[in-house]
Amino acid sequence: ETIDLAEDRDHFRAMMDKLEIPMPEAGMAVTVEDALEIANSIGYPVMVRPSYVLGGRGMEVVHDDEMMRVYMSAAVGVTPDRPILIDRFLHHATECEADAISDGTNCFVPAVMEHIELAGVHSGDSACVLPSLNLSEKHVATIKDYTRKIAVEMGVSGLMNMQYAIEDDTVYVLEANPRASRTVPLVSKVCAINMVRLATEIMTSELTGKPSPVAALRDKKIPHYGVKEAVFPFNMFQEVDPVLGPEMRSTGEVLGISPNFGEAYYKAQEATQTRLPVSGTVLLSVCDMDKGELVPIARKFSDLGFKILATGKTYAMIVENGIEAELIKKLYEGRPNITDAMTNGKIDLIINTPMGANGLQDDSYIRKAAIKYRIPYITTMAAATASAEGIRALKEQDTGLGVKSLQEFHAEITE
Repeated sequence: ETIDLAEDRDHFRAMMDKLEIPMPEAGMAVTVEDALEIANSIGYPVMVRPSYVLGGRGMEVVHDDEMMRVYMSAAVGVTPDRPILIDRFLHHATECEADAISDGTNCFVPAVMEHIELAGVHSGDSACVLPSLNLSEKHVATIKDYTRKIAVEMGVSGLMNMQYAIEDDTVYVLEANPRASRTVPLVSKVCAINMVRLATEIMTSELTGKPSPVAALRDKKIPHYGVKEAVFPFNMFQEVDPVLGPEMRSTGEVLGISPNFGEAYYKAQEATQTRLPVSGTVLLSVCDMDKGELVPIARKFSDLGFKILATGKTYAMIVENGIEAELIKKLYEGRPNITDAMTNGKIDLIINTPMGANGLQDDSYIRKAAIKYRIPYITTMAAATASAEGIRALKEQDTGLGVKSLQEFHAEITE
């Protein structure tokens, strides 16, 4: 179903080398010693996974030798035919994907989807916007070009899903899935193209005698945005840390459409039954790696009229930049602390970004309490920025969220 099998991996990498399409540095390991050597050669953190994986099962970001030893000792069924795959983890990379229709000679990509969460979050769990919002024309053109080359080289007849990541101005291919993706219905609705019908026409052309429709397909100007958001079952499992990672945890998805990205994002959040507050108090507690994005986000929420609570170094950085905030204690720093404020209903929105092995553990009580008290929570800076844009869009519209039929949206799409 996916080209993630170890036996196909070398073949796929050879194909990418032939097409001159970059992939992240990688290796395959059977023993702990092999894994440590490869990881240290590539450089931590690394993404590790079984040689065959569905839904990201068993995938993990490993940060050091100790974590690698633990992962390898827990791995089941590792043999020379089924090794552990180790890839370089792309730092602060923008992940993208493209659903394509191919007849083996021609290939068409209706739109490139841009993930809101950075690379490292499973594509099924990441919110995404289409058409892309922040990608340059050069990167969009590169992604479409790579997709066409791969589809033709693989002889794909029907639908194909491609996963990419952009790091330091380089587009890397992560996965090639020669099959329909869960995002096909979303692309079809947003771009007014019936991808399943077209793919079926291609696959049945030998029986019907009809020519392939792909050559006649053309790019269109889409004047609106569609935002896909994942739906999670965490409210049913309050002891599970809701932090996102490479292992897929969502159980569904929704779509918000609007001419304005912020409104589309707000609609998608509301559809997941996680309505973003338009006022109140926001808690900020972010890891050191995300500090570079902290001040702009804090300023956005301050300008929107939110009271800001912040922890430790997060608080210090916010007030040093002239933004009003109040210091709040973490659980182990005494009382009153974050848990007390959440219990007493004094926090309306939580932005908490974990990073590294320690970060995943230290603040897990915050995210678990958010589930318990039904407080909207955000675990990535990209989603925090998108949430601020969504709240702003709603506050600027006196009439509330705009509503139009899908047919009305489609009527505004032009050649």
